[in-house]
Amino acid sequence: MSPFFRNFASYFLSGNYRYMNFKLSIEQLASLVNGVIVGDSSAIITGYSKIEEATPGSLTFLANPKYTHYIYSTKATAVLVRKDFEPEKEINTNLIKVDDPYETIARLLNIANSQMPAKQGVESPSFIAPEVEVPQDCYVGAFAYVGKNVKIGKNVKIYPQVYVGDNVTLGDNVVLYPGVKIYHGCKIGNNCIIQGGAVIGADGFGFAPKKDGTYEKIAQIGIVILEDDVEIGANTTIDRATMGATIIKKGVKLDNLIQIAHNVEVGENTVMAAQVGVAGSTKIGKHNMVGGQVGFAGHITVGDNNGFGAQSGIPGNIGDNQRLLGSPPMNVLDAARLYVYQKRLPQMSDDIKALKSAIDEIKKTNN
Repeated sequence: MSPFFRNFASYFLSGNYRYMNFKLSIEQLASLVNGVIVGDSSAIITGYSKIEEATPGSLTFLANPKYTHYIYSTKATAVLVRKDFEPEKEINTNLIKVDDPYETIARLLNIANSQMPAKQGVESPSFIAPEVEVPQDCYVGAFAYVGKNVKIGKNVKIYPQVYVGDNVTLGDNVVLYPGVKIYHGCKIGNNCIIQGGAVIGADGFGFAPKKDGTYEKIAQIGIVILEDDVEIGANTTIDRATMGATIIKKGVKLDNLIQIAHNVEVGENTVMAAQVGVAGSTKIGKHNMVGGQVGFAGHITVGDNNGFGAQSGIPGNIGDNQRLLGSPPMNVLDAARLYVYQKRLPQMSDDIKALKSAIDEIKKTNN
């Protein structure tokens, strides 16, 4: 990593941007991100801000077109914009043109985050089963529990009050934030991040009705598998399979407060926003984008490359490459038209009543 990036990281991690002696010129910053400068390359960056709240000395970015109007009033010293961006009127800031401003700011912040001092060692009190080997570069926080026959990869971080059940496998670079619970037998791949309060491998919701009206619990003897590069949000729950495995494929990102039921499969690089619910044995393909509070019925199959608008209800099978909204779901454009028609219903009702009255008057006249 270059000295500039190291300084940039140290600066952004300081938490005291305005009072640091560190300074970074726009020219230096542009060289780090392969950007093209429009404006004063010698201007100094001393912090970062959202575009609508920026102050002099700060760096911000413009990625969403609906925020474009702020670029004409922002007080930021520099704004990351797309290479094809051309202002429609005079601006009072400097531009750094890049291929993707959102990806660029994310990369800068990730570099800063990666420079945080790495925790290592085992804090006390904590419990680690005697036969478990903890690599030297790992961290186990206070009050953590690591059960029998657990396999721990390199550079794993187990924060305080984490529970890791017997026979769990943790790949390299796994991070388990405070309060995570991983039940017995589950397998966590490399580079997975599980946020606080998430529960991986609790029993699936399986109960058999009995003649007397009560329910008998069905043993859930499967596991959960998280493949590599998965991130699980805070307080999300992923149930173990009745038999076999509930599988979260490589690159999946799940937001907070999501429920994944038993025997579900979520395909590669699918992303889900908060409060999504997926019922048992549903198979979801790869590269799906799922809005908040979407519900999937059980035992259905969802294809690849779909987008589901917030609060949609998915009762049956879905193919590939669709953009859906509503419950039951429909094409986004059709849903928008339906919404417009629904808003017009009160006026349409009044118009029909008026038309009926006019027809009645005509009938009376003719009679």
